Order: sequence, then structure tokens, then C-alpha cells
Amino acid sequence: MPEHDVEAAIQEIITRMMDRVMDNVLVNDPFIAEQHHAKRPLYAALVPDEIFKNAHFERRFVTPFGKAWELLAVAAANAGLGFGTSGHMITGNVAEERLRRITEVLNELEHPPKDGNARRRPDWQRELEYVLSGGGEPIPVPVICDVYVEDRRKPRKVKKYSFELKAPLPNSDQTKVSKEKMLKLFAMEPCQIDGAYYALPYNPYGRKQDYAWSIPERWFNMKNDPIVLIGDEFWEKVGGKGAYQALIDAVNGIGPGYRERIYREFLGIEPPDDAEILLKAIV
Repeated sequence: MPEHDVEAAIQEIITRMMDRVMDNVLVNDPFIAEQHHAKRPLYAALVPDEIFKNAHFERRFVTPFGKAWELLAVAAANAGLGFGTSGHMITGNVAEERLRRITEVLNELEHPPKDGNARRRPDWQRELEYVLSGGGEPIPVPVICDVYVEDRRKPRKVKKYSFELKAPLPNSDQTKVSKEKMLKLFAMEPCQIDGAYYALPYNPYGRKQDYAWSIPERWFNMKNDPIVLIGDEFWEKVGGKGAYQALIDAVNGIGPGYRERIYREFLGIEPPDDAEILLKAIV
């Protein structure tokens, strides 16, 4: 699909979410200074109302946008590759010894050995080869994917992908669960997917080689594991070539309008001359 189709799909999702936010802060649940003064007289006496008004907006913005990245990824996949959904369950048979080895791998990554040596460092290819060399009785195993995508651009060769999509600074428990799910997907016989990835929608550190959040490093080699996708790698994989630029263009296309509305309608002030801020290509 053309890049502009992906851009339009992303804009539709963001517009719907932002319109809901604006309705909440302007109509359904506005900041009322008198109510704030009555409920928090000490705060009101010490802190300008504008500070709490901003916090009021932030809370009503963050909650509906909690699942924004998943929704945007699904929209990009539907417009670009042909099909995307979230919370998709994949069920397949995994040999008993493979399941045991998955647990062993995770334990070795999480806990240092009793002999005093350093905890094992992640190595996806070595770990996967070890898991797949196990046999035993098949056991039905369900895995729920954060984002599931089918590349239907070639109907006779449909590709199926699973993505564990996490915030750019994920915690350890989330990442451990993601690795377990991915190993189980690859361990299924027959394999139900063509690829499974641990993905971050953007990189707060800029380039992939500069990613410096240490917590997921316990579970993945964030810079070198082939199944780790960050920023542009993820968007190109989930939505096809041009999806990353489509995301940037989509946000930049509607962002200034909403920023102006927030200044004028919510804050009650004129936008400053430098109010237009563009999403940069390091998303």
C-alpha cells in the first residue's frame, strides 16, 4: 500500500484519541478553579492554578494514550501489509523438554550461578538453538501476542509476525515474559509464525547503538540480537517500507492544530510564536 495510506490510518487513530481527550478536558471533566480551591485550599494558596490545570490535562491525556503504540502499529499494519491486530492468541504444541529448557535459559539470565561466576549474558541465537534441540511429549501452549501482523501483499506467500511491543524504558518482569513468549512461539511444532520480535516504538537515546536502558539488557542483547527492533526498524517491519516516515508525517500533520487548540481553548492563552514542534526522525 502507498505510504500515504499508512499516514492516513495513523492520523485517524491519533485524531480519534485526541478528540476524546479534548472533549474530556473542555466539556466532560474541565478544570474548575473554584472546585480545586475548595478541595485543596492549602495547595491553592501555595501553588498557581495553572500548575494544577496542566496536571489535570496530563492525567486525562496519558490514560487514553496508554495503548496508543499498539493501536498505531495495528493501523500501520492494516494499511501497509494487509492485516494487524492486538491481543491475538497463537496456540501450538511445544515439546516438554523444550519448555524445560526455556525455563532453564530464563533462570540463568535472571540469577547468577552458585559458583560465584557472573550471570550469563543473553545470546538469542545460542539460546534458541539450545531450546530447539530438546524433544519429548508435545504439550499445547497458548501465547498471546501484543501485536500480530500478516503480510498479505503476496497472497500465495503470507508471512506471519508476532511483536512484543513495550515502552522504550521497559521493566525487567515485562521483558522476561516477552522473551518466554517468543521462545515458546519459535519452539512450536509446526511453527506458527515467520518471525517474532521484541520491539520498542522509539529510542529515547537516538541511534540503536546508543540505547542505554540497562534493564532489558538482562534478557536481550538490545544492540545486536536480530529479534530486537527499535524505532524505525519496528515501524518498517510492522507496516512495510515507508511506515516510519508515514508515522512522522502523520503526527506532524495534525500536531500543530491540536497544540493551538490546547493553548487557546484549554489554557486560554495565545500560542507562542515557536509553538510548532515537529516530531523528529529519531522517534
